[in-house]
Amino acid sequence: MIVFVGAGPGAEDLITVRGQQYLKEADIIIYAGSLVNPGLLQVKKEGCEVYNSAYMTLEEVLEVMYAGEKEGKRIVRLHTGDPCLYGAIREQMDALEERQIPYEVCPGVSSFCGASRISSSAISPIVSGICCVSHSVMV
Repeated sequence: MIVFVGAGPGAEDLITVRGQQYLKEADIIIYAGSLVNPGLLQVKKEGCEVYNSAYMTLEEVLEVMYAGEKEGKRIVRLHTGDPCLYGAIREQMDALEERQIPYEVCPGVSSFCGASRISSSAISPIVSGICCVSHSVMV
């Protein structure tokens, strides 16, 4: 299974509990090193393979995913922010779907949520919704 995890707005303590748990359990982590705080990787387990996608092509990222999936490894694709709202993951999802590889999206803490701390009147009903996406292939 491949999990796309939202890293949140950057601070190590603003990743979701679920996202951090996926990082702890991962056998492979592919992170956007030019955008994601590398401090988030401190929770990874010993022996976890880490790839910085800032130096990889999309094809190289996908090859790491395909190989890891074939070996039955737990793979985390760590993206900045909240992949449910915006992110460059669609082309990766399309490629996984073509190969019938299951994936899940774990939302991140969106930076706009932090803005509500400025004033209680800034809280919007839109913030109360949470997006979760899961794609499974039945064989």
